[in-house]
Amino acid sequence: MKITKMELFKVPPRWLFLKIDTDEGISGWGEPIVEGKADTVMAAVKEMSEYLIGKDPMRIEDLWQVMYRGGFYRGGPILMSAISGIEQALWDIKGKFYNAPIYDLIGGACRDKTRVYCWIGGDRPSDVGKEAKRQVEAGFTAVKMNATEEMNFIDSFSKVEQAISRIAAVREAVGNEVGIGIDFHGRIHKSMAKILVKELEPYRPMFIEEPVLPENNEALVEIARYTSCPIATGERMYTRWGFKELLAQGVVDIIQPDLSHAGGIMETRKIAAMAEAYDVAIAPHCPLGPIALAACLQLDTCTPNAFIQEQSLGIHYNQGSDLLDYLKDPSVFAYKNGFVDNLVLPGLGIEVNEEKVREMAKIGHNWKNPVWRQEDGTVAEW
Repeated sequence: MKITKMELFKVPPRWLFLKIDTDEGISGWGEPIVEGKADTVMAAVKEMSEYLIGKDPMRIEDLWQVMYRGGFYRGGPILMSAISGIEQALWDIKGKFYNAPIYDLIGGACRDKTRVYCWIGGDRPSDVGKEAKRQVEAGFTAVKMNATEEMNFIDSFSKVEQAISRIAAVREAVGNEVGIGIDFHGRIHKSMAKILVKELEPYRPMFIEEPVLPENNEALVEIARYTSCPIATGERMYTRWGFKELLAQGVVDIIQPDLSHAGGIMETRKIAAMAEAYDVAIAPHCPLGPIALAACLQLDTCTPNAFIQEQSLGIHYNQGSDLLDYLKDPSVFAYKNGFVDNLVLPGLGIEVNEEKVREMAKIGHNWKNPVWRQEDGTVAEW
């Protein structure tokens, strides 16, 4: 079998899809995207396609090694996201060739269903208690929210109190049995993070996510002294080499690699195995489209330390198009009592509605995240 064609589709709300065709009529789909840098990733995929067209798509590990090691410069969000989407499509092809879901080809299922959580609130969270209650009534057993708006290196305690009041409202609305993930989004610097994690502890967060930027992961050692809440990070980290030092620190409880950024399905499976050796859970990051989510669920199904899955249905970014719009059968992602059943179709386990993809690609998108500033005019972390 040979790769004959690679097509890219930039579709609303902020996604990039890839279709790889072969000379045996089997096609595979992937989602190579960096949110806000779709055109840049598209260019990287096109560069890599010069090597890939004409190659055997079944030799996934060899093709991955060439894409990763074949250039002098490697790693980072753009190159790894390009590789990730290509790798997902190659596994989709392989699964369809063998008439098996991907998880059956990389160890087999170790669970029957995967727990999922949904987002509440937006970048500037408000009225989250009511939204949390609505999602729990819809059957979810866990939610996630942003902790704060922008916050300076040293900021007023009123911002801390505002954050605490929002989390308190969510806990009061949903009770003690519902998990609440609190995303610091890298917006908060070490000094304020220490205060926040201590103040949040009485509300028993399911986890505290990205309490500092990943380039400041050494600060997690100090932050961990102020809380017993599980600490999660990893959405902006790439490959097993990027996670090596973090796991060796011994302070993170949950890693959150993104299968469209970190290197794809098998690379994230290797990262998860490393984490398991350190007694660390994995909760893949995925505020993306249906192809990325399908890749995550393939991984979750065969990964014993995967404990919950992010998904983007109804997320505040998905204005105009949503997770299910690009599927022929949206019921494959039916959430029941906070879980989604294992995908059973070959490959990624979904059927992409190619007609809809091509239609929406004519509209495209130019999504960019906002640029925030502090009161004094300095740039703030978004």
